[in-house]
Amino acid sequence: MGQETTTAGAGPGGTGRSATPLDEVDRRILAELVRDGRMSVRTLAERVHVSRTNAYARLERLLRDGVVTGFRALVAPEPAGLGTSAYISLTIQQNTWREVSAELARVRYIEHVALLSGEHDVLALVRAPDNATLRDVVLSRVQGIAGVLSTRTWLVFDEFDGAGSPWA
Repeated sequence: MGQETTTAGAGPGGTGRSATPLDEVDRRILAELVRDGRMSVRTLAERVHVSRTNAYARLERLLRDGVVTGFRALVAPEPAGLGTSAYISLTIQQNTWREVSAELARVRYIEHVALLSGEHDVLALVRAPDNATLRDVVLSRVQGIAGVLSTRTWLVFDEFDGAGSPWA
C-alpha cells in the first residue's frame, strides 16, 4: 500500500517532524475527502462509521500534520478556456535550481513543476489558452529565466486520470 507515514512540512518552511502513522480510519477519511472534499464533518463521520467528535479530531490532526493540505475546486482546463496543454522539460545549471524554481512559480499558465533526477532537471505542466500563448510561455518566459540551458516541449493531445492513490 505504499508509505504509511508522512513527514509534515517537509517542503519549504516545514517543520520536518514525523506525523502520526495513518490507520484504517484515517485512510477511509482520506478516501471520502478525495471523493468529496465539500462534505460536512457529520457526513464524513457517518460514512467512516465514527463519532462526529472523532471525525473532527482526526481531520484536524490530518490538517495539522500536513497530510491534508487544503480543499479546492478541480477545474477542467478546456471548458475554463485553457485548451492547450504541454509538458516542458528544462535542463538547468545545477547550482541555479532554487532561483529557477522560484521564477517558474511566478510564470502564469504553469500549473505544476517537478524537480527531477535523470536526463532532464525540471518538468513543468503548462495550461494555456492557445498555441500562441504556449509559445510565449516557453520561448519568452521560461527560456528567459537565468540558469535555464534548454527546454523541450511535448504537446498534450488527451488526458485521463489513472487509478489514483490508495485512498482514492
